[in-house]
Amino acid sequence: MKVAKNQMMEEKNSLAVFQDKKIRNIWFNEEWWFSLEDVVFALTDSRDPKQYIQKMKQRDNSLDKGWVQIVRTLLMQTFGGAQSVNCINTEGAFRIIQSIPSPKAEPFKLWLAKEGGEVAGNAREDLEKRSGKKVVTRENYLAQPEKTKRLEAKK
Repeated sequence: MKVAKNQMMEEKNSLAVFQDKKIRNIWFNEEWWFSLEDVVFALTDSRDPKQYIQKMKQRDNSLDKGWVQIVRTLLMQTFGGAQSVNCINTEGAFRIIQSIPSPKAEPFKLWLAKEGGEVAGNAREDLEKRSGKKVVTRENYLAQPEKTKRLEAKK
């Protein structure tokens, strides 16, 4: 397993919780990455998430072919120290969910969207505190034509 090169010094490890299942995550390259094993365990309750992942790749040929675009090995802090862990970002998580027949899939999608929104908001607030400037202002928001059109339509 190769660990992603140039991992930023500002990486932050944390735990998220979905239906009482802990999901390790790490802030890397300006986005959250989640432990693939933890996500699969949360959705399937499999006693062997690694084996489940292998079978999932065998069943879903397009997932297997695109694996390296979806999964990235990152160095995460674990109880046993820093370890290489297969991780997926939010987009990758939505792709993985497509390959898991689970009644928990839809609640997990909603949880993931909420988790991502909260993380983005927290990151924006942190940046604003550190810089002393607003990240999103009326001027830079309106500089994007599609958003200007939406605002005009609401009037």
